[in-house]
Amino acid sequence: MRHLKTCPNGHRYHKISDCPVCPVCEAKRAPSTGFTSLLSAPARRALEHAGIDSLAKLASYSEKDILALHGMGKASMPLLRKALAEAGLAFKS
Repeated sequence: MRHLKTCPNGHRYHKISDCPVCPVCEAKRAPSTGFTSLLSAPARRALEHAGIDSLAKLASYSEKDILALHGMGKASMPLLRKALAEAGLAFKS
């Protein structure tokens, strides 16, 4: 069952879950460039919450560490591997 919610910015939206994220606000804050622009909103928030805001920081983690972050899924890993490879980096072994 969908619940009508209102975010602090006044946007009204329906959600099935208890997730507090407003889809309107989330779309407005999505980056248009950089490696995080390739990711879904949950995956992007997972990296942000962990303080991973650069490819250099990302390279200091193993793939297993990244997949353990809440919101990160397997579909994001090829995108992250490619972004790292293009920068001459790789996940920690």
